Amino acid sequence: MTQPPPAAAPPVTPPAAAPPAAPPVNVADTSVGELLTNVMKDVSTLVRQEVELAKAEVKVEAGKAAKGAGMLGGAGFAGYMIVLFLSLALWQGLANVMDEGWAALVVAGVWVIAGAVLYTNGRRELRRVSPKPDRTVETLQQVPDALKGERP
Repeated sequence: MTQPPPAAAPPVTPPAAAPPAAPPVNVADTSVGELLTNVMKDVSTLVRQEVELAKAEVKVEAGKAAKGAGMLGGAGFAGYMIVLFLSLALWQGLANVMDEGWAALVVAGVWVIAGAVLYTNGRRELRRVSPKPDRTVETLQQVPDALKGERP
């Protein structure tokens, strides 16, 4: 049985755009203190925006992890109930044709197979989670060039 492709993650909404940059300042008429203040303000804004982007990306990935963990929990409980009742029925059915001890071992083997399948599927879901905020890392790599006045 093939599984449908995983649903696409909702797009990460970048933080609100920074206020428009101030018009270019004539450096000759500006003191060093004012220039440093402007640079610090711009760096502060950049850092704040990067933190907001990282938060948004981590939130999306945490949602995926929670969904996978919830599915594993639900599958575990449903599997437990199904296996419990089916194993009792199978044990009683097999006890009609073989010793009860052997019937119980056969039922336990079915439990092992079911558990292995659930474990494998849950582990695969959790491996799809990417805890690294890729977009934030990418934009942070552009910061040194931006500080030098270069465009990527």
